[in-house]
Amino acid sequence: MTMSQSKQNPGLRRLCRDLGYEFADATLLQQALTHRSAGAINNERLEFLGDGALNFVIAAALFRRCPEAPEGDLSRLRAALVREQTLAEIADELDLGRLLVLGAGEQRNGSARRASVLADTMEAVLGAIYHESGFDAVRAVVLKLFAARLDHLPTVDAIKDPKTRLQEWLQARARPLPVYTLVQRSGAEHAQHFVCRCTLEDGDVSCDGEGSSRRKAEQAAAAAMLDRIRGAAP
Repeated sequence: MTMSQSKQNPGLRRLCRDLGYEFADATLLQQALTHRSAGAINNERLEFLGDGALNFVIAAALFRRCPEAPEGDLSRLRAALVREQTLAEIADELDLGRLLVLGAGEQRNGSARRASVLADTMEAVLGAIYHESGFDAVRAVVLKLFAARLDHLPTVDAIKDPKTRLQEWLQARARPLPVYTLVQRSGAEHAQHFVCRCTLEDGDVSCDGEGSSRRKAEQAAAAAMLDRIRGAAP
C-alpha cells in the first residue's frame, strides 16, 4: 500500500486524523492493522514495541501528575489505564475494528470485536508510530488519546481488585486471610469455564465466583465475599 492509496482510504485517513499523526510509510500502518491470522507479516512485533512505549509514557505522566503517590498506587493507576479494557475502548473510539485485517477464520469468529484483539491492535499502532518517528511522536499520540482519562483519574481504592480489597479489609480487622480453591473447571481448551470458592476459615463462610480463567473466578468470589461480609458488618 502506497501513501497515496492510504490517503484515498477514508478509514485510514480518519484514523490518522484522530491519532494526530500522519504515517510517512503507509505499509507500516497496514502492518499494524494486520492480525497474525492474516499472514506472516503481521502486527505482533509492533504490538510488543507499542506495549513498552505505552507503559513508559503513562508511567511518566502519572509520576508528574501524582507527586505524592507511592509506587504501589502509581502501579495500580497505570495498570488501570493500560489494561485490555481501556485499550479496547480507545480502539473502539478510533474505529479500529473496521480497519483490521483478519484471516478468514477470525473474521467468521467476530474477532474484530474482541477486546483482546482490539487492545493488541491499539498497541501495534503505537508501536508503528514509535518505529517510524521515535519517542516524542508516540508520546504526543498517547497523551492525546489518554488526555481525558488522565484528567479524571480514579481513586486508588476504586481500582483495587476485589482480592486486594478483601485482603485489606480482613487485615484491618486482624482476621486471617481468605483461602481460594478451584471448585470446577469445564469447557473446551480454548473456552474454559472456572468456578472458584473463597472461604473465610475463622467464620466458616464461603462464596463462589465464576469466570473464563481461574484468576477471574477468584476475583468474582472475592467480590461476592466482600458484598456479603460488608452487608453483615455492624
